Amino acid sequence: METIKLQLEPLTCPSCIKKIETKLGKMEGVEEAKVLFNSSKVKATFDTDRVTKAQIAETIEKLGYQVMH
Repeated sequence: METIKLQLEPLTCPSCIKKIETKLGKMEGVEEAKVLFNSSKVKATFDTDRVTKAQIAETIEKLGYQVMH
């Protein structure tokens, strides 16, 4: 298991949190995903044999949120 933090563009609404956490939580290999609204960061714990950091970032971007690289 690995835990990462990804910086996102500033989030503007609480529903953004639920949308991101729900989508990441359904990804195979993601054990936990938590969005920190005030800092616009995503903390994700995942199995590196089943999913990559890049796949997590891509999933967030497909939802319409920019991951700051």
